[in-house]
Amino acid sequence: MAADIDLKVNVELGVVPTHLKFVGGLVPDEEGKMPRGDDGRLIVVANMEKLCNDSRVKIASAQVPFFPGVDEGDVSDLINGLKNLGLVVHLILMVGGADPMNPDDEEAVAGMLAAGLNAAKTHGVEHVSSTSVEEWMKEGATRKEGSEFEAAVAQNVNVHLRAYNEAGVEGSCIKNWHIEFLRGTEFQTFTDVGRCWEFVKAANKALGKTFFQVMVDAAHCGDSALSIPENEAIIEEMAAAGEFGIFHASAKTTRGCLSTDDGWISALMSCAARAGALEIVFVEVFHHEDAALEGLRNADPGHGVDTTDGRDYDQVVLDGLADVARRLNNLATRNILS
Repeated sequence: MAADIDLKVNVELGVVPTHLKFVGGLVPDEEGKMPRGDDGRLIVVANMEKLCNDSRVKIASAQVPFFPGVDEGDVSDLINGLKNLGLVVHLILMVGGADPMNPDDEEAVAGMLAAGLNAAKTHGVEHVSSTSVEEWMKEGATRKEGSEFEAAVAQNVNVHLRAYNEAGVEGSCIKNWHIEFLRGTEFQTFTDVGRCWEFVKAANKALGKTFFQVMVDAAHCGDSALSIPENEAIIEEMAAAGEFGIFHASAKTTRGCLSTDDGWISALMSCAARAGALEIVFVEVFHHEDAALEGLRNADPGHGVDTTDGRDYDQVVLDGLADVARRLNNLATRNILS
């Protein structure tokens, strides 16, 4: 299908291919090899080519996970394959099995992050992201408040700057590191945009420049304890400070079709546009049967709702891209976005 929606704004619109499932689509096997189809092509590259061919709006970029220990040849195939499709590549630095807030785990966490940063440098990636401020779905974790929260922020600054220095990021191609907070259940402490911003402010102060930014995911904002107006107020402040980063157009709770987001995507995207900070937008949809997310579905059955309404997940993503493109164009029509 030829693209029939002309994006009228200077915004990079892309896809996070989580609809392919972590298990079977994104996570490497025990030997570090990434999933491939029967034709030998990486599943992510083949699917992104299909989306690019079928999308009603031109897809500018792809944000893909980088797992420590992944085969270097597969990383090259992945990044070069996406670049050959004309896509800008972003990396999500994955961390697992260690707690960034625990000083005893500092070396392990910093090592995993440095591996991803080094891969970004090798392949000319300008934007990296991570949820590396807290361990995902950690059993027995409790919310940190007061002095414990301050200590968690300080330790996160230590571990992220250690990774920054060990990977030699200074002066490299990497322009920004976007930090994403997650909903309660997934995280216990860094569960809203304001708490994530506390870390980003502290990290930038320690680094002496604005390098870290907050990734604002509409889904996690919608599942946090803050209202839309409270999120908007913080987004405006972050934008003024230059610390608003990538925006994820993703539906709260279900993480499926964007029609289930109850207005969060449009409200927060419009707010970022008014603040002059909306530069990179990704459509992100999760498969409701991904084996890797079974624990989350058990904790919140809403995450396992099938929102496809008779479509396959490629079409759900394509519909999301068209929807977001129309919203961006109409922000321009109303003189909210240049």
